[in-house]
Amino acid sequence: MQARPLGFLRENAAWLSAGFLLTLTSSFGQTFLISVFAGEIRSAFSLSHGDWGAIYALGTLASAVTMLWVGPLTDRFRARDLALIVLPILAAACLAMAAIPTAWALPFVIYALRLSGQGMTFHIAIVAMGRWFDANRGKALAVATLGVTIGQALLPLGFVALLPVFGWRALWVVAGLLVLAVVPVLTGLLRRERTPSESAHSQSSTGMEGRHWHRNEMLRHWLFWAMVPLLLGPSAFITALFFFQVHVADIKGFSHLSFVALFPVFTGCATVMMLASGIALDRLGTARLLPFLALPMALGFLVLGLGNGLAGAALGMALVGMTTGASATLVSAFWAEFYGTRNLGAIKSVAAAIMVLGSAIGPVVSGYLIDTGLGFEKQMVLIAGYFIVTAIIVTLAMRGARNTLPPAGKVDVIGA
Repeated sequence: MQARPLGFLRENAAWLSAGFLLTLTSSFGQTFLISVFAGEIRSAFSLSHGDWGAIYALGTLASAVTMLWVGPLTDRFRARDLALIVLPILAAACLAMAAIPTAWALPFVIYALRLSGQGMTFHIAIVAMGRWFDANRGKALAVATLGVTIGQALLPLGFVALLPVFGWRALWVVAGLLVLAVVPVLTGLLRRERTPSESAHSQSSTGMEGRHWHRNEMLRHWLFWAMVPLLLGPSAFITALFFFQVHVADIKGFSHLSFVALFPVFTGCATVMMLASGIALDRLGTARLLPFLALPMALGFLVLGLGNGLAGAALGMALVGMTTGASATLVSAFWAEFYGTRNLGAIKSVAAAIMVLGSAIGPVVSGYLIDTGLGFEKQMVLIAGYFIVTAIIVTLAMRGARNTLPPAGKVDVIGA
């Protein structure tokens, strides 16, 4: 049965805090933070927009492929044990970025940052929330993914402000030390890992047709392929937006700091929609909500592309943030609701790989188009059209699939 929000937070504080802390820590491998240093990295190694985009895409694409192999580890090992392996790797990657000597090493460091940060650290948290919670899965995902939205709001702004004082290499040392500081805190939070009892593994946790799907079965099912545009699009185009934030500020006539100061607007709207969608998800399910998910982002990119001034940019970032926040809960919950929780790590690793793939495609394609003269403000109008088409595809898919779901009747029980 669903819990009251305050009681749910109080009873599950340790596990929810662990999920929040993991997604927050994943920020050090996320594009919105790495791209803060784009100007300094390009200058240090004499790279064009296209060069930097290609290097970033290479490292990111390699991490997406690797996720297909390492993602299923979350089905075999506890979240605590995996996190204590992944977080030191992420810290080492941050320190490697600080010490990187030449451009040829960049793809390897980007690979390590993306795989350990955006890939596994985030994946561990999201799979844990999907598996640990059933009736309150939406609330759990909303609280956990709040970490990455807080990271989006605070870390880029703070690092941009500190860049002139400390330099980009010193700030990556700070990032590595912050990741290491998370390890003992996480160990304390997960002294006892949350494991639902057998009642949480009953029919209420199965997917379509009342069963747990395997990854190969999912890959042969039409619904998965209908979801691919929704997985690729936000990852590709939001990554490109943050990745080329310096370029966007230049073509719009903003200072870099002024544009980064809009990130809290993005994050504020993302946070509100994340929490609201988490509550709505537990009541309505993903099938009723997913058709509307891409529409605010379509309008947001249209406003960003056509608008002028910081006020228009703020509105566009707010709209993009709405979809970003809602997708953090809705898309993550979709896999557990439609394909079951038993093989959730393997299934979610495919989704994670596709999203990481999108984050590889976005910068390299947009960087190439910028180098050929098509500025990102013009690209954003085309991106808006992509999301309108995506909304239509998802609407038709949900109409066809929702009747195959098992009846509701979910419970959340804490086990030893």
